[in-house]
Amino acid sequence: MSALVRMACMGDLAGVIELERGVVEAPHWGEEAYAEIVRGDGVRRCLIVAELDGGVVGFAVGKVVAGLAELESVAVRADVMRSGVGRKLCEAMIQWSRRENSGAVELEVRAKSMGAIALYVTLGFVEVGQRRAYYREPNDDAVLMRLELV
Repeated sequence: MSALVRMACMGDLAGVIELERGVVEAPHWGEEAYAEIVRGDGVRRCLIVAELDGGVVGFAVGKVVAGLAELESVAVRADVMRSGVGRKLCEAMIQWSRRENSGAVELEVRAKSMGAIALYVTLGFVEVGQRRAYYREPNDDAVLMRLELV
């Protein structure tokens, strides 16, 4: 399976929203928030999608503020999990962060998301802290991770 990973366009938004609504752990933003990212309104952000057979099967959202990038969200359709789509999305966001002159990428991940944490470790992220009872629905702690780019 080889998904195409690319910057999102306005035509991808319906697929992004559908996927996001189907992933309980994803942050549930409104369609306008995603549209602002694609249009380039406000903070420097990117919305990267993974496309397979003409449909969105994954996406990642990142931002850069004051030389520091944050991987805000990664979501992958359940039937393509563990196929490399999440890795490709993360790698694309890391490359975007480098192009945006970020010195590091930070993220927070649910403590119970062992697969995601393992992926981030293989990408070079290290744990730098925790936030107790950070997530709701479902409740979970957050693990803070960082990847130095310089």
